[in-house]
Amino acid sequence: MSRDTLIVIPARYASQRYPGKPLAELRGSTGKAKSLIERSWEAAKRVPSGDRVVVASDSDEILEAARAFGAEAIFTSSECRNGTERCAALLGALDEEPEIVVNLQGDAPLIPEYFVESLIDAMRADPSVEVATPVVRCTRALYDKLVADEKKNIVGGTFGAISSAGNAHYFSKRIIPHFDASKADDDNLPVLLHIGLYAYRPAALRKYVAGEPSQLEQLEGLEQLRFLDLDVPIRTIEVKSPEWEIWELNNPSDIPHIEASLEIMGLE
Repeated sequence: MSRDTLIVIPARYASQRYPGKPLAELRGSTGKAKSLIERSWEAAKRVPSGDRVVVASDSDEILEAARAFGAEAIFTSSECRNGTERCAALLGALDEEPEIVVNLQGDAPLIPEYFVESLIDAMRADPSVEVATPVVRCTRALYDKLVADEKKNIVGGTFGAISSAGNAHYFSKRIIPHFDASKADDDNLPVLLHIGLYAYRPAALRKYVAGEPSQLEQLEGLEQLRFLDLDVPIRTIEVKSPEWEIWELNNPSDIPHIEASLEIMGLE
């Protein structure tokens, strides 16, 4: 088996909330504008253990834009319903199968490279891990804000309930687990925010696409729940929050927040 790590950037043009967002321009610390897909590719290229980076899309416009700035870009079917399915589809277009496939979503250019490295390290240290994903411990201030938002029916993140061994019991858009916040340790709240970044074994991706979307996956709108429904364990890796906010580009109003984080990161 190859020891290579492939980083895939799944990107589609026909986003319901923000069509064409991979081509939206973001300005960095010097005021230079680059597309979201280019900034996501640059984030992937900064990962030390990433042996190969591929943009996977069903859009000729995105593929052409990616190739123009030097990325390897491969067509994947428009029938792919999420990034995990697109990563699985890409496997069939490769000459050699990698050991690990990383899904670095194309709308999250602010993911630190150490998040990705932590997943790769965990999978190389334990060959039994089929899927890995990072979580960040919630601060008291953020928890209070999220609770207030939830009371207004505002969804502010994805949360994981994790076993003592580090495997996910469940993920939800609602805050889990339930606990008496007045008795909790502010420095060690039992609330873990899930970051939408994944590492998989190729065999796990094949299991995923062999199964149908589960009811919970569709109700929550969380693609990773299909793995749990198929009894594929997900190992969670707790990572430290970076100095900048990790914003995903879901709406045009997110652009100023992302640009502010690019400024903190010192990226041109």
